[in-house]
Amino acid sequence: MDTEAQPTERDRSSSPEPEAAEDRSRFVFLTRVTDWLPGGWITLTLFACLAFLLVLNTFVAQPFQIPSGSMEQGLRIGDRVLVNKLAYRFGAEPRRGDVVVFDGTGYFGDADYIKRVVGVGGDRVVCCDKEGRIEVNGRSVDETAFLYPGDTPSTVPFYVDVPDGTLFVLGDHRSDSSDSRDHLGSPGGGMIPVKDVIGRADWIVWPYAHWTHLTRPAAYARVPAAGGAHG
Repeated sequence: MDTEAQPTERDRSSSPEPEAAEDRSRFVFLTRVTDWLPGGWITLTLFACLAFLLVLNTFVAQPFQIPSGSMEQGLRIGDRVLVNKLAYRFGAEPRRGDVVVFDGTGYFGDADYIKRVVGVGGDRVVCCDKEGRIEVNGRSVDETAFLYPGDTPSTVPFYVDVPDGTLFVLGDHRSDSSDSRDHLGSPGGGMIPVKDVIGRADWIVWPYAHWTHLTRPAAYARVPAAGGAHG
């Protein structure tokens, strides 16, 4: 009986594996596609790269060109920044000091904008203290490290409570920036819904001479939590 069973085992082991058959089927399919495409494998590779870049641009990171001088001197007209679209996707929220790109449709205008977050939901933002500085939750913020040289924090006084789920944003070049201050009387009160934030600007990637990592300024580190200093 043993000698009769051996040929059966050999026959079974010599049959093609399902995985190998599937691999061959895929290869045949790709070969047919490349035969049909002008340029063959080169064209197919280019299509694959384009698809990868499309997915990357849609879900991960997106370049954004600086359209105005409102964020000078750190971000100049024509600079290209890389926007991290995953920064706020997994429960994280924009923080004070972040430079964000957002869709301003219905609030600022039908375009994307880039500004610095000064207040988050629950914050009280006031301009200005006795020394002309902006206060957030009762704490004065020294913005000299990123404010455009010669600019004051604001020539327009304001006193706002930022609603939950929104942001109060300003440009670093305050004298050349249309931002939350200019829309306090508009629908939404100049606040930007967090849901309309496209992402956080993390890098200047062009021109090469301006290449740098955009970090959150330390000026906001000592600002107390929202609700702790309202009077």
